[in-house]
Amino acid sequence: MNKSYTLIEVLVAVGIFIIIIAAPTGFLVGSLKGQQKALASQKLLDNTSYTLEYMSRALRMAKKELSAPACLSQNGLNYETTRSETGLKFINYKEECQEFFLEQKRLKESKDGIENYLTSEDLEITSLKFKLSGESQTDNDQPRVTLFLEIKGGKGQRPELRPLIKIQTTISQRNLDVQY
Repeated sequence: MNKSYTLIEVLVAVGIFIIIIAAPTGFLVGSLKGQQKALASQKLLDNTSYTLEYMSRALRMAKKELSAPACLSQNGLNYETTRSETGLKFINYKEECQEFFLEQKRLKESKDGIENYLTSEDLEITSLKFKLSGESQTDNDQPRVTLFLEIKGGKGQRPELRPLIKIQTTISQRNLDVQY
């Protein structure tokens, strides 16, 4: 009486074992990818929200260039686009010349010549554009800036795990600035 297993019995047992282990493993791997993407999305949203709030506050409080042009190209402007519409220059509430612009796929700020990045290194701005209306004293519109921003998160991760958001928002100047 031989009590050993046949080759077929061993193969069937291994096959069943693989099926039983593969399903939960696939579920676990999928869950981990989802978790990574969710964390990258949260980081992207947090950084973008902070940056937009910071920029919005500065743009709402901008002042008109009334004296001899020192910051903007001419007298009577509230805002001015720079760098082929990927930059925006204005005088902030502290009377400093301030500019937001795109450099090396990151958003950067310049205040009186001192430059700082506003977005983190693991985010990549794929598109930034400013559109102005009412920026001149000769029109009868309230000054406002429309910002178009496309930003990717998770730099260095696989492409399928990198979240992407597109934002368009309009910010108007707080102080009324229309001709009467």
